[in-house]
Amino acid sequence: MRKIIYYVHQSLDGFIEGPNGEFDWPVLGPELSEYSMSLTERVDLFLYGRTVWEMMSSFWPTADTTGADEHEITFAPIWREMPKLVLSTTLQGADWNTEIIRDAEALREIKSRPGKDILLTGSATVAATLTELGLLEEYHVIVHPVLLGGGKPVYHPVKERLSLELAESRTFDNRTVLLRHDLVRS
Repeated sequence: MRKIIYYVHQSLDGFIEGPNGEFDWPVLGPELSEYSMSLTERVDLFLYGRTVWEMMSSFWPTADTTGADEHEITFAPIWREMPKLVLSTTLQGADWNTEIIRDAEALREIKSRPGKDILLTGSATVAATLTELGLLEEYHVIVHPVLLGGGKPVYHPVKERLSLELAESRTFDNRTVLLRHDLVRS
């Protein structure tokens, strides 16, 4: 069965955006970019919540045409072509090969279809919902050397304790740290 992989950037103090919604602090060096690209090779579907979808769809369609760096030039065509899901109760329409689903339970059926894994990027609220439903199997957290002093936390409280196993840790570009955990099924 396909896995849903959570890939998220966070500050050292545990936030995915700053107090005013800032997301200008993550730095993708060559090693982190390569790791990010390796995740896209494992998947055949991108998953977002509405807020991250709006951010991604406002940037990636043309990211490779306007002063782009190497990562943007490489990833933009992949983003345009990859099928995408947005979990949202409010989004009315989406382009760029995107389907809107209204209920996280719909992911159970999608997850059971043949195919590669599914990559959830950012979207802490969606990650919390999927965690509660037992649908997230891997957590790929990139910790950046910045303290934001507040903002949106990377994790929401869970109703009951979940056991995770450290599957991998490593540094990228002498700057960021990957903490990859797998859900331990009892």
